[in-house]
Amino acid sequence: MLKTIKRIIVLCGDKAGPLYVGFVLTFINTMFIAMPIMGAAYALNLVIKSLHGEGDITMKQIWLCTLFLVVSVLGRCIFTYLIASKQERVGYEVLAEQRLLSGNTLKRVPMGFFSSKNAGQVTAAVTTDMNFLETNAIPFIDKAVNGYISAITMSICMMIFNIWMGLIAIGGILLSSIFMNLLSKKSEENAPVKQKAQNDLVSSVIEYVRGMAIVKAFKQEGVAKQGIENAFEKSKNINIKIECDYTPINSLAVFSLKLASICIVFTSSMFAINGTMDIATMFMMVIFSFVIYNSVEQIGEASHMLRILDSALDHVESIKNAEFIDKYSNDKKLYSYDIKFDKVTFGYENRPILKDISFNIPENTTTAIIGPSGGGKSTICSLIARFYDVQKGIISIGSVNVKEITCDSLLSNISMVFQKVYLFHDTMLNNIHFGNPNATFEEVQKAAKKACCHDFIMQLPNGYDTVVGEGGSSLSGGEKQRISIARAILKDAPIVILDEATASVDPENENLIQEAISSLVHGKTIIIIAHRLATIQNANQILVVDNGNITQRGTHEELMNNDGIYKSFMKIREKSESWSIL
Repeated sequence: MLKTIKRIIVLCGDKAGPLYVGFVLTFINTMFIAMPIMGAAYALNLVIKSLHGEGDITMKQIWLCTLFLVVSVLGRCIFTYLIASKQERVGYEVLAEQRLLSGNTLKRVPMGFFSSKNAGQVTAAVTTDMNFLETNAIPFIDKAVNGYISAITMSICMMIFNIWMGLIAIGGILLSSIFMNLLSKKSEENAPVKQKAQNDLVSSVIEYVRGMAIVKAFKQEGVAKQGIENAFEKSKNINIKIECDYTPINSLAVFSLKLASICIVFTSSMFAINGTMDIATMFMMVIFSFVIYNSVEQIGEASHMLRILDSALDHVESIKNAEFIDKYSNDKKLYSYDIKFDKVTFGYENRPILKDISFNIPENTTTAIIGPSGGGKSTICSLIARFYDVQKGIISIGSVNVKEITCDSLLSNISMVFQKVYLFHDTMLNNIHFGNPNATFEEVQKAAKKACCHDFIMQLPNGYDTVVGEGGSSLSGGEKQRISIARAILKDAPIVILDEATASVDPENENLIQEAISSLVHGKTIIIIAHRLATIQNANQILVVDNGNITQRGTHEELMNNDGIYKSFMKIREKSESWSIL
């Protein structure tokens, strides 16, 4: 338990100060909680003495007791408020900061980080795990640390009047802690299982939602539904098993506290009968026995989540502590934009992709990359943008090794249009603005016109203020591509990478898109992955990538004059594009 508490405090960082203040305030608050009990015992003692003729109760004593109770109640209200105001906001502040840190980390890790961890794990870490920590981490500290502070403080108060009562109270705490330690160990066994079930559940839900169109198209609702139902069933069974494991141990922990309370009542009664304790003190001890363990019982209720907190912290820290791909890089300004691959070798995990390839892309030229699927075309573009680092060789831009440049510095010089376009759940204007947040509305419109998307945007209900569905779901594939191209045009970066950027463009708009792309060539270094003749025939050089090697290079005319993959590929494309329905 102490280890988990320490991890939470470390997570809080410089915001942990209010927690420590809260611990001190809890000690003072507990004194105010104990004061009415001691005040009641004092008043009872006055009444007993008065009944035995040992003195009359004066108005001064009545006012003194009343003032004592008012001060204790008021003090308890004030310090309870102070504790809540100091501690409860910490969790929300810390986890808000952690979400931002995680977002910053995820954009700086290698893309391999996402392939080695499934979507459910990453999603769970930044959503359910952080939500769990946000709502449970600080309350757990409040119940655990403040609970023990309250119980020990009351034990000390009891010990002032009778040392044996204080020792019995502390004995109950120690006995209960033994069972809570067992509960903690059981939680340690169950937490990874629960967390895996949670991750599997999230993964199943994501897969089910993403694959809904395929499910409907092939009428396989039953097959797809089975997977998510199994995940739900597994999660339910695991949670029920965990509760069944916790209940007996937690019951023993609570029983040990109740047993200690009974011992306090019995022992104080025996002392009173034997004349070694007055009735008023016995009455005070009986009341203490009913309230002293309330806070400790709450610890038992919270301890079952101890290892779940640990597991959630593990997942959050696995992202927080992920090594940046540009950890040892610096911000650098590039003064030229020629790209050079020098004996580059790269593979995904155990699958080799590029094999000792070398080529140059001169500044202010257009290079087209073609080849069979899986040959390494998109990988080349990903390496230029430093989504991954090469295993061997060097990639340089303007004679600067990309490993020496931070991702932010590097990508400020690169605009990318992907084959799979993602648009944010935001307005058309802001989606295009993403390329250059400082651009004016007129500049956004100009970029949209060049990308041939201005006209269809103006036909939408709110024009540029129309909100796009999540991921661009409310737009066609071609429309999303053109928005993405407009975004790249607006960024106006010196290097432009187009990964099958015209793949989903309507035939009637293809010529206009080609003109827009051609307008980017002037003063820029262009890399195009494409298979359409209209896209690549005017490139300054064409690289043919097959099985991780550069098998051919040259202009369209040069490659068409030589037998090889390019010539046969163009013939196949020409034949496929000329087919018709008879």
